[in-house]
Parts: sequence; C-alpha cells; structure tokens
Amino acid sequence: MTVAIVDFRPDHASAWAQMNTAWLIEGEFAIEAKDRVAINDPQGVFLDKGGRIFIAQSNGQAVGCCAMVPTGDAVEICKMTVTPAARGLGLARRLLDACEAAAREAGAARLYLETNSALKPAIALYDSAGFLHLPPRPTPYARADVFMEKWL
Repeated sequence: MTVAIVDFRPDHASAWAQMNTAWLIEGEFAIEAKDRVAINDPQGVFLDKGGRIFIAQSNGQAVGCCAMVPTGDAVEICKMTVTPAARGLGLARRLLDACEAAAREAGAARLYLETNSALKPAIALYDSAGFLHLPPRPTPYARADVFMEKWL
C-alpha cells in the first residue's frame, strides 16, 4: 500500500469525521462534547487556530489522520487514528513525525498530548518517539488519564 501524508482539505471532512468517530466507538469511549466539535468543525477547531491536520491517504482514500493545534508554548497532538486495514504499516509514526516537523517549523517548544491508558499501541508509539509521562492534570476529556510531552 502506497501512502502519502497530505494536508487536510475540505474534501477530507467526511473521512475525518468517520475515522474519528470509529476509533472512539472501537475503544468503547463516549463521544464527548469536545469530540463532537472537533469532528464536526476541524477548520474552526484546528486550522483557524494555526494548527494543521495531516491525512494519510492511499489511492485517494483517507486511511489515517492526526491534528495539531498551538496551545501557548506547546503544540497539542490530537485525534490520531489509522483505519484497521492500514494498521501495522507505520502510518501513525509518519503522522506523528509530520506533526513534530510542523511544530518545529512553527517554533514550538514542545509537543503535548492526552490519551487513555487502554490505548497501549498509541502509548508505546509515544514512548518510542521520546514523549515523557506527566502527572495527571485537569482535562476536558473524561477518558484522558495519560498525559505526555516531548520537548523539541
């Protein structure tokens, strides 16, 4: 499977919504209010705030995604997923690398993310990419119980 990492375009909106809804359902997580806003308005939530969304695309089909948005001195990594059929190809790493490169280019001091302890492959990816675990902190997500950062 040949996959390109491309910037989000308006025609990706449906795939973006489907992929993000699917991973939440697959993980048996509630689709929270903040999720609904990010799923339904990626332009307003990410792009209009100076962030980016990367899409992993194969043969014109979106098979993965990851968003990033500036938050003070950091760039928060959000909404990363790869479709089940495309897992195991290293796409999550490529998406994360695209976010890191864009954050460095934008002059961010660090990357930050929140995830859930049940998402073992994601945590293993972040650990292997040099993210460090942080103590718990307030979050708008009920499911978030793992907090990580990587200084750039």
